[in-house]
Amino acid sequence: MYGVIVTAPGGPEVLQVAELPDPVAAPGQVVVRVRAVCVQPADIAARVGMIPGGPVPPPFLPGWDIAGEVDSVGAEVTEFQPGDRVVGMIPWYLTRGTPGGYAELVAADAGWLVRVPDGLDLASAATAPLNAVTAHQALAMLSLADASTVLVTGASGGVGGFAVQLAAQRGHRVLAGATHDDEEWVAALGAAEVIARSTDLATVGPVGAVLDAIPLGDAALPAVADDGIVVTTRPTPPTDRKVRQQLQLIHLDRDVLAELVAAMGAGTLRTRVATTIPLREAAEAHRLVEAGGLRGKVVLTA
Repeated sequence: MYGVIVTAPGGPEVLQVAELPDPVAAPGQVVVRVRAVCVQPADIAARVGMIPGGPVPPPFLPGWDIAGEVDSVGAEVTEFQPGDRVVGMIPWYLTRGTPGGYAELVAADAGWLVRVPDGLDLASAATAPLNAVTAHQALAMLSLADASTVLVTGASGGVGGFAVQLAAQRGHRVLAGATHDDEEWVAALGAAEVIARSTDLATVGPVGAVLDAIPLGDAALPAVADDGIVVTTRPTPPTDRKVRQQLQLIHLDRDVLAELVAAMGAGTLRTRVATTIPLREAAEAHRLVEAGGLRGKVVLTA
């Protein structure tokens, strides 16, 4: 099989196509023939070596989110069979590229995977694991009371877009920060009020809870009421205000993933794919993501 490996810390050019041994399913594992891999900022961070725990020595495979078909199953696996369509999250924070998703075939623990509903395309499914589960877990960390008001920054992005929908569906009033010309999409996700990203958040709220999905860090704090809470998706500097600051770091939750993917299949949870690019052209995909300005996720296809 082939994969796209990081050959050294650096720019997109360090992503190189390489021939790799075909994986074999160990007991409890499934070999997935990968059809779609979502390109995440975490992949770029791994490529340049700016990740928790320090750089991963190259060569290694990036990639958290995979969708495809089961190619083979190992002993003790009874819930999947060859041909099943699946999506899952490689817990890259544990595997650190062994395995990673940028490959034709991936040996994945069966517990990382869930079925893809009929009618949900694999590229869309691949946008769900890291972003949608992060949004779900971040909202849980906010511990919102019934009918709360919550501010979501980065609502045009993957985590923020899912968070707006999940919060609104739970009956919360969502104030959502959107990039320019993306207000219509964010409003359609269920936001009660869409706020331009350029807005000084000192003029918003104060609200009891902020999910800072960009994150803005200090710039988001003026919107938080005293004794309120802000949850961020990356570390931000501490504040001397009476505000709780929590960092949401993704952890694998198969039940939540199955629930979210089912909602996507039913059409009650929306996502956006900006473009699909062949896996062999992963370097170009990284350039696009780093350039910004996209409306949706970049997905690698094989």
